[in-house]
Amino acid sequence: MKTMRKALFFGGGCLAVATALSMIATSQPSAAPQEAKHEWEIHDRNRPLPPVITPGTASTQERAGNPPSDAIVLFNGTDLSNWESVKGGPAKWKVGGGFFETAAQTGDIQTKQAFGDCQLHVEWAAPDPPHGEDQDRGNSGVFLHGLYEIQVLDSYKNVTYADGQAAAVYGQHPPLVNATRPPGQWQTYDIIFHGPRFEAGGKLLRPAYVTVIHNGVLVQDHVAPTGPTGHHVRPPYHPTPEKLPLRLQDHNHPVRYRNIWIRELAEGGK
Repeated sequence: MKTMRKALFFGGGCLAVATALSMIATSQPSAAPQEAKHEWEIHDRNRPLPPVITPGTASTQERAGNPPSDAIVLFNGTDLSNWESVKGGPAKWKVGGGFFETAAQTGDIQTKQAFGDCQLHVEWAAPDPPHGEDQDRGNSGVFLHGLYEIQVLDSYKNVTYADGQAAAVYGQHPPLVNATRPPGQWQTYDIIFHGPRFEAGGKLLRPAYVTVIHNGVLVQDHVAPTGPTGHHVRPPYHPTPEKLPLRLQDHNHPVRYRNIWIRELAEGGK
């Protein structure tokens, strides 16, 4: 307060008064922010506990691991009963040895079941020995909602455009790093996907979000596709259901897949 009185006495004018008033105003404690309301009290023992599951086991190059106990297994190592051709009818890709392989000119395949927000695990292997270069080398793709492609490509010592290499959100987001293993080795994608949301009238409320871990390395960190992915096109979002099939791409390359499972996520991860 001595400093304030000195300013009032020696300032001799409006500037000194204004300075003093400013000091008084800023010295007052600010109003405390309102505390957000929460459904549960801290450490509330009545709060439902998370369900207990059996976690999965890691895969090796020789053998696929086991999915967590609450996962939906999309490929059991023996048949494609959970898949169908996007053209209609049974999936015509080759099955054997605990994996399945794209069959050229048969077209994409998709799950019979539709999925929304999810955790998806996919293992794939590019052909060995490798053939071709750039995009013409071990090319396939994992399409979330059948619309948003996570690129599958032999990107081991194979140069292509950044947003088209392995683990790219195709045509939009390059991976943070290239974590690709040599051709013939099994690779893993662990994907967290939250689909877009639309108003009843079709207006976009929020975009899709994708996180991708490639061979244990974070390569897409909660990125938002600008809309469905495509080759030399960037279409906008258009209203879609909250659940759609998962699709795998036939790009005329003998890419192999195994150990595919999915866990559906509740809204907001609850």
